[in-house]
Amino acid sequence: MALMFRGESRNKVDTKGRMSIPAKFRRVLEAGDPDWKSGENPNIVIVYGGRTREFLECFTVEAMDDVVARIMKMPRGSKKRLALSKLYLTQSIEASVDDTGRLVLPKEQRDKIGLEDMAFFAGKGDTFEIWNPETYDAAEAEALEADDDFDPDADPSIYLDGDEDF
Repeated sequence: MALMFRGESRNKVDTKGRMSIPAKFRRVLEAGDPDWKSGENPNIVIVYGGRTREFLECFTVEAMDDVVARIMKMPRGSKKRLALSKLYLTQSIEASVDDTGRLVLPKEQRDKIGLEDMAFFAGKGDTFEIWNPETYDAAEAEALEADDDFDPDADPSIYLDGDEDF
């Protein structure tokens, strides 16, 4: 099984926008960067998205290549292709992890999600997200309340045995 982004972490953000990426996330970034070599820094693609996105979605190079390939198979000029191209190609930046395992986020992206002194990293399998911790907590609570078929007080593992399609 391929390495995946798992777990969560709260890390400090300094005034220059530098923050440590969790070490286990860095291993996934290295494995997903075809140009990475031992002793070098892995690359990353950060999707910041439009006004509705309250987080930054981070991809390995290979994962983003897969997304782009899927977009390019869509009919040229279709609304879905235009929307996905805007999100994943226009509203994204390429970055590199530095020698100390830190990521430097530009001020525009920090301001967009309200990132100040702390960042919340949430593993999502093939991607990870960077959030303002308070925004993450509020968004998660709201998402759990929004689904009528979900009981927020139950152990979520009960839904693995259901007949629902994933």
